[in-house]
Amino acid sequence: MKTFRRAAILAGAVILLCPLRALAAEPGHWDYEGATGPDHWGAMSKDWAACATGKEQSPIDLTGSVKAEPPVTKLSWNMDTVWQAQNTGHDLKLVPEGKKSAGYIEIGGKRYELLQLRFHAPSEHTIEGKHAPMEVHFVHRAADGELAVIGVMIEAGGTNGLFDRLVATAPRSVGEASFGEARPDALLPWHAEVFYRYAGSLTTPPCSETVRWTVLKEPLEVSGASIKAYEAMFAPNARPIQSTGRRYILESDD
Repeated sequence: MKTFRRAAILAGAVILLCPLRALAAEPGHWDYEGATGPDHWGAMSKDWAACATGKEQSPIDLTGSVKAEPPVTKLSWNMDTVWQAQNTGHDLKLVPEGKKSAGYIEIGGKRYELLQLRFHAPSEHTIEGKHAPMEVHFVHRAADGELAVIGVMIEAGGTNGLFDRLVATAPRSVGEASFGEARPDALLPWHAEVFYRYAGSLTTPPCSETVRWTVLKEPLEVSGASIKAYEAMFAPNARPIQSTGRRYILESDD
């Protein structure tokens, strides 16, 4: 059995190469609706052409999956990382404060540094056609620029002190503030036996098709009040579901 647990194990699969510029500052203004919304991203910059013409775009509906046993990957996040909370105008993200690494994951012996956590409402991915109220992305990058992103659905029904503190103290307008020390694994569900794996893209411009996605099937449960507090800060910030095309979606065998 392969599990996702706090400070425990993740799983790896196909390797895709990613240019370092994939997470670079985005040129121009984009949004989630209107004339600068997702339907127009591909025409707003030549560097964003993949948003319109790409064949392996994200997010997708996680359905029709194939049972598999991907190679085990180890999670080695630093539990004493000090974070900065940033309101980007599009979403809320956590980035390590200072030069200390937030830790890494290893996939097939290859190391990916944890760069940031980003939050979306509603969830960007769907499972069997259903959105969760929110989704958090743990974004990692290898030394050669390859990306590995872990997505966790967020639903109401529990209490999570880290998420409560984040939405209570994060900047209400564009800007940044010190968030303090926090364990990133506090935003993983306690028992996540099943996950999905597929080859995809960034969900914001430039939509580079260079991301190895892992999305947990089990959600993180937080308070409904904290979800509503996040929703009050931002307009809906999930890219519409993209075509799966000919891609395979792997589902871990529990």
